[in-house]
Amino acid sequence: MSLSNLPLINAGLNATSGVLLVVGLILIRLGRRDAHRRCMLLAFGVSCLFLVLYLVHKFWVLKGVHTAFPGPAYWRGWYLGMLVSHIVLAIAVVPLALVSIHRGLSERFDAHRRVARWAWPIWMYVSVTGVLVYLALYVIWA
Repeated sequence: MSLSNLPLINAGLNATSGVLLVVGLILIRLGRRDAHRRCMLLAFGVSCLFLVLYLVHKFWVLKGVHTAFPGPAYWRGWYLGMLVSHIVLAIAVVPLALVSIHRGLSERFDAHRRVARWAWPIWMYVSVTGVLVYLALYVIWA
């Protein structure tokens, strides 16, 4: 693994997290609580690994310099809107996910559901937009 591959690896981790979130939702709707728990904990672990590798890329490879949007000027507004919402919601989902996980593991299922109703769609949005940011920077307008 080369450090130059970290953006692709991170996009893969975001995609994996998104898939695990969908599978976790399906599992709980099927009443498979233990499988749901394992799946969601795995999604959280994958997201944590993403965060570590993202920080490695940001500070050791890019040395804190941001990656400029390489696409056409008329897409810049869309890209920046997506990027800002991605960053803000990625920050917001951390405490939501932690509270949701804690309540689920504590078997406080009504309280878990109340938080998960907010955490899941935000986390899903962050996972999907993470992949879209990668595609915009490294595939579509590379």
